Amino acid sequence: MHWSDDGRLHFALGIEDTFVPQARPGERAIDEYELTDHYRRYASDLGLAVDVGAELLRWGVPWYRVSPEPGVWDWSWVDRVMARFRETGLTPVVDLLHYGTPLWLEGQFANPDYPTHVTEYAARFAARYGDVATDYTPVNEPVIHALFTGEYGYWPPYLTGAAGSARMATALATGFVSTQYAIARELGDAARFVHVEAGIRYVGDVDAPEHRDTVARLRDQAFLVEDLVTGGVDADHPLAAGLLAHGTTPAQLDWFREHAVRPDVMGVNYYPLHSTEVFERGVHHGGGFADPRPYRDTGTEGLRDVLTTYAERYGAPVMLTETCVTGTVAERIAWLDASVSTLHELRSEGLPVVGYTWWPLFDMYEWTWRHTEAPRSEHLLTMGLYDLVEDGDGGLDRVRNPVADAFARHARSAAAIAA
Repeated sequence: MHWSDDGRLHFALGIEDTFVPQARPGERAIDEYELTDHYRRYASDLGLAVDVGAELLRWGVPWYRVSPEPGVWDWSWVDRVMARFRETGLTPVVDLLHYGTPLWLEGQFANPDYPTHVTEYAARFAARYGDVATDYTPVNEPVIHALFTGEYGYWPPYLTGAAGSARMATALATGFVSTQYAIARELGDAARFVHVEAGIRYVGDVDAPEHRDTVARLRDQAFLVEDLVTGGVDADHPLAAGLLAHGTTPAQLDWFREHAVRPDVMGVNYYPLHSTEVFERGVHHGGGFADPRPYRDTGTEGLRDVLTTYAERYGAPVMLTETCVTGTVAERIAWLDASVSTLHELRSEGLPVVGYTWWPLFDMYEWTWRHTEAPRSEHLLTMGLYDLVEDGDGGLDRVRNPVADAFARHARSAAAIAA
């Protein structure tokens, strides 16, 4: 029986795995595994997850390192990590695409051959590691992908506006579907798919005439890639006309409906301090890091909303695939306790919630590091169960903090109830 079918609430962790290897003047490449010293400490890092009672670990593949040149594959480091997964008994939920493409792929997601390349990469991974890795996330947070690469011009290929976002959504969705088919061909019935989307919400003066159309588009856009891959975009979809106006063809929309894929688990990422954006009368923001909208902390109300919405929209069990607050140990524990309690409440009310993920296992570095020359220490985000502490020699020690004890208490309590 697959873990998502056994009726339990499973506890997971994640290791921040953003990879945007392309650099240009004023922008550094970003690789969170380098920044957090995970390439060197992977074996002990997986052990830390076991120590606090996690059953599952969301873990991403650095595609740009695995494929340094067209047709060249270097699995040496990934081989070692997968061997460590076998040793620990942790179940990997593999992030195949957590932002970023290989350096040699000109135009990145806008390259017409992107779907072919990402599908080959996924098939090779599944064939090589199918004995240990059967749970896959084809694309993490495709709405953030589309916004950052297509609307805000923040990440390559630096497209902007609604047209760029629509183009990226179609490209990402095409690769998503092809990837899921390829993995299913390799692994058969053993393959399971955890789709993961960002639970973005918009509140405030959303009905004001100056904001109404933008809010409607952004709300629909939050579901667009998942709607595409699950075959839910037809002529009546609110964004269908926009897709067609910005280059998506009727034949492509037909292809999505004919090749629809489903999530075995619908993952939702929710951060109470950042997931709810506020619109204000007379104030216009472009969004993203360059021109962010203000945020509102809607706490467990927002968490209930996103999990219920995704469960009802896609008819699949749901999992909280990322959550945390950046703050003091006390603030993190307070949110951990409140969010876990909310998931138990939702389960008691009949919502099929199958997993809880604290993200990340240890601290990470803010993406704005890419746009400065400041040392990584100035971009540290205190989010984890383990603090990252400079060791004086370029590396980072992992220092357990009380959030780890709180997580372990919840994870072991859930396991004991199930037993």
